[in-house]
Amino acid sequence: MRRTASALLATLCAAALGLTSAAAAGAKSTPPTANGHSIKTSSHYVALGDSYASGAGITPFVADAPATCSRSRLNYSHDIAAVTHPTSFNDASCSGARTSDFFSSQGPGVAPQLDAVTKDTRLVTMTIGGNDEGVFANSFFGCVALSYADMGGNPCQRAYGTAFTDQIEKQTYPHLVAALTAVRKKAPAASVVILGYPQILPATGQPSCYRSMPIAMGDVPWLHHEEEVLNEVVRRAARVTGARFVDMTAASQGHDACQPVGQRWIEPAVAPINALPVHPNALGEAAMARQTLLQIGH
Repeated sequence: MRRTASALLATLCAAALGLTSAAAAGAKSTPPTANGHSIKTSSHYVALGDSYASGAGITPFVADAPATCSRSRLNYSHDIAAVTHPTSFNDASCSGARTSDFFSSQGPGVAPQLDAVTKDTRLVTMTIGGNDEGVFANSFFGCVALSYADMGGNPCQRAYGTAFTDQIEKQTYPHLVAALTAVRKKAPAASVVILGYPQILPATGQPSCYRSMPIAMGDVPWLHHEEEVLNEVVRRAARVTGARFVDMTAASQGHDACQPVGQRWIEPAVAPINALPVHPNALGEAAMARQTLLQIGH
């Protein structure tokens, strides 16, 4: 059944609440723990990050976690911990988190994420940056309304141009550097690992996907490029702070939200299964864990 624009936007706005809730310091470029072979996955492990890290919408949830964080027992940090059996494991990830939520409370009952990191921490993983400046919600979800009037064109690109990628380059990048530097300062002996975002959309528009991902055909490559820019910014921030970057781009190719159940790692905007719209499902979280373990040399 065709959903009206208003009904779909209401659904997406509800999901966006999970994404967007309420100058860079210097760092050593090559700390000894940056080498993958020196990463101690069996020691004290802390997980940070946003909804892609928390496994938003994937049941079962962590029972004692704040409900607003939508922290799944099937998120990639739990998958990593199940393989590595760390001495201690603290998952502080929270749906909607921005880099600013590393430093201050995201909401009632949610401590600043950096509170979970101590001098004894030896491994930190995270996915963060997509919510900064509201870029993710404003672009992906914002483009839905525009697409109804011009399914075959690129109305979102015409409306916004380079505004979102400019924000990523000029604002998200220094925020990421500041957040990673703060983690390093609190846990100088830790291996800090930051994951890039898996591919959400294919490289080109597919009319057959429009009913589940209602993005105009010409805006699909534009949004795909935006995600590439974000991942490159995450990569650069990792490099200048001595963190380890886990690239999900190649591994997630062919597993975007336009693929069928069982193949896709990202759930579509319409009728997602056991995940928030436009978020990783359990297969996606497991793939992120697998790629992380592979790239850190476990």
